[in-house]
Amino acid sequence: MNFAISLRASALAVCLGTLLVPQTQLQAQGRNSQQHEPVDIEMVSRIRQEAFHRSQVMATLTHLTEVIGPRLTNSPSMHAANQWTAERLRSWGLANVHQDAVDGLGRGWEFGHARVEMLGPRNQPLHALPKAWTPGTQGTVEGEVVALKLEKPEDLEKHKGKLRGKILFVSDLRDYKPGTEPDFHRHDEDSLGKMQALEVPKDRSQPDRSAGIRRFRERAEFQRRLRQYLLDEGVVAQVGISSWDNGILRLGGGGAWRSSDEPAGVPDLVMISTHYNQVMRALQRKETVRLRLDVDARFTDSDDQPGYNTMAELTGSDKRDEVVMLGAHLDSWHTGTGASDNAAGVAVMMEAMRILKAVGAKPRRTIRVALWTGEEQGLFGSQHYVARYLASRPEPADAAEKALPAFLRLPSGPLQRSRGYEKFSVYFNLDNGSGRIRGIYAQENLAAMPIFEAWLKPFHDVGASTVVSRNTGSTDHIAFDRVGLPGFQFVQDRLDYFSNVHHSHLDTLDHVQPEDLKQAAAVVAAFAWHAANREEKMPRKLFVDEAVD
Repeated sequence: MNFAISLRASALAVCLGTLLVPQTQLQAQGRNSQQHEPVDIEMVSRIRQEAFHRSQVMATLTHLTEVIGPRLTNSPSMHAANQWTAERLRSWGLANVHQDAVDGLGRGWEFGHARVEMLGPRNQPLHALPKAWTPGTQGTVEGEVVALKLEKPEDLEKHKGKLRGKILFVSDLRDYKPGTEPDFHRHDEDSLGKMQALEVPKDRSQPDRSAGIRRFRERAEFQRRLRQYLLDEGVVAQVGISSWDNGILRLGGGGAWRSSDEPAGVPDLVMISTHYNQVMRALQRKETVRLRLDVDARFTDSDDQPGYNTMAELTGSDKRDEVVMLGAHLDSWHTGTGASDNAAGVAVMMEAMRILKAVGAKPRRTIRVALWTGEEQGLFGSQHYVARYLASRPEPADAAEKALPAFLRLPSGPLQRSRGYEKFSVYFNLDNGSGRIRGIYAQENLAAMPIFEAWLKPFHDVGASTVVSRNTGSTDHIAFDRVGLPGFQFVQDRLDYFSNVHHSHLDTLDHVQPEDLKQAAAVVAAFAWHAANREEKMPRKLFVDEAVD
């Protein structure tokens, strides 16, 4: 069912009756005091009019997805998206539009096509696409299929000298499981109500870190060795099964994306489950299966090519050195066009900035938008920004510790806060598909909850009313939350995000709901305006520095 946006006067009248709501705010000195959170209904009305009746959000989204296309981190398309978004933001009259360089994002890569054909025991086209950062076939190649899982060093020795000219099918045959839930989902009162429950942690015990590090290093070393082994043995390609059924190709990266010093391995593809299973059943019947492959894929630049975050601002007035931020990640995976993940979030955040500029907003604090790179590989763009401008820890002195990914490292010293840390107010993120905003996760920041409840009042008539106390993770607001700064992600209708489009080749414009994006842009613009104009910065929850705890 499509969501229709209404500007009925009766709905606004309901909002007008509850513009000032009581809330408890945590003061900088740690004292609680009662006050009323004001809502600027005149500005909200102007924002709604601009967002609902003069929207440009779909024009932005269409260009990102159907003109530029998928935007793999550090790919030529990602760099084109950086340039185009900057030009667009500049054309709307925003200030300080620039590209902020992010190092350490690895190699650029792109692919043109992937053609897979079964030649025997019968002729049939097969649907498969390559993992990012894996090589192409350098033309058309053929090979016999072998079902083989290489999972430990002993497996490599066992099959040495036996795999030249073979195409390895490396996943198990998987039985089809019919779905029991609808593909398309919108929140209702029941599902929103269930989100209100906070599960209290049972204890604070930590897993065995040394065992986790050992497994990580062993897995990384084996994968490096396996890639070289497949090259040395003359394997034609390897193929795995998509993690989703019903003809959906869901995949991410492979190969050696961080450095050209690492072996890239052989062409590495993912095949739809129905075709993969056909091949596996033929092998079980002892039939000889031959495939023809033509995969056009290539690395596009050297290891030291930086990526970029696109940045722009609406400059503040008397509190201009304090900052309210909006953000979404511009990068995507390569098989669809990255519409829901996350051109939708980018288009909404850009539209929120356009709306504020169009309605003549003059915020007290500076409102800054960031379109991040490298989110899919580990929040690299947002983590770079936080570390460079807000807070960071010393680099580990131990080389082995430094070689670990950030999520496995121990705190290397107390958090070092920059001047920008104290001037920072809040960050708002959008990255759960193209569904309308239903509310916001408070990240256990209880002092922020009544503030958000007040700001949502004028949007109850378009479905946004819920403030959830619990945390949500896995996207760029976490980079801010980890260092004790207020960072929030909105609650959205999930639509078919986690059933059809997330990291799949179906992540295209067809799965986007335009009315939802208009609503989301209005909510975001209003949140940015109110955060930029309230007397105090947003309250912060207690931050415990693990390095000194």
